[in-house]
Amino acid sequence: MKSMLTWAVLTMAASATLAQPRIAVTDLAYTQEVAQYFEVATTKESGSLNVNRHSVTSTYQGSGTYVAGAYSYLEQRELGSFTGDIKGSLLKGSNFRLVQGKTFDAGAPQPTKAEQVLDQVKGGKMTAPQRQPQVHDIIARIKKGEFPGADYVLFGTLTSLQFRDTLSPIQGTSNASHIFSLDLVADFSLISTKSYEIKASFSAQGDGAETKLLSKRGDILPPNRGKVIRETSKSLASNVFEQFSEQISMAEGGMAKQIRAQPGGRPDASNPVVAPARVESVTTLR
Repeated sequence: MKSMLTWAVLTMAASATLAQPRIAVTDLAYTQEVAQYFEVATTKESGSLNVNRHSVTSTYQGSGTYVAGAYSYLEQRELGSFTGDIKGSLLKGSNFRLVQGKTFDAGAPQPTKAEQVLDQVKGGKMTAPQRQPQVHDIIARIKKGEFPGADYVLFGTLTSLQFRDTLSPIQGTSNASHIFSLDLVADFSLISTKSYEIKASFSAQGDGAETKLLSKRGDILPPNRGKVIRETSKSLASNVFEQFSEQISMAEGGMAKQIRAQPGGRPDASNPVVAPARVESVTTLR
């Protein structure tokens, strides 16, 4: 009887483990335009001069090529920040199992524009650029095996990241407020690795700021960038988990059961307690 009970408990535990979906959270994908200046130069020279009593002989050969210009291309990368808190909010607020995906493979290095033009000058044919993997082609990345063991991929794309540095005089005083802030917006999709079906899709925002009061207008103090980035990351994670929970409960009932119910009155990832912004008063002595 005891062995049968033990077997039943182990079977239930194994079933519960198998029922927990495994999710891989990607770093935020982005593309940026990169401009580059290039120069190509080739030259050949030869000459000879023969002089004797009866004649003068000279030969000369010359050649030269110079090409210069500028070109731009799109660089595809992943931002290795702002996803740690998202993973933490999923671990704390749900029963999902998180698995680590592989780093995006950007492909073999492309020949530079100077190398392409030089090949054309030498051989008459420009080297064709190689086709590079696309960071936003999440289906191709899933098929390639970048997320082994994952049932779903939470894929994030950076749409806006903007720092603001504002200095504003306070009327009626000799003081000024210095506000350093960061706003971040990203699009997210939860995609099945088996059917490629989108289970959730939303846009999330995070922000953080630091405010200082300066004793004299014109005084500049370096902002605490790390503090602002940390606040932005936590704010983004809270917004992601809130929308993730809402859409999962509407999209698929089985997955909705993985979201943990929070006791009444207790803050959770979808309803965080936001502390009031701290204003630092700074006096500059001269």
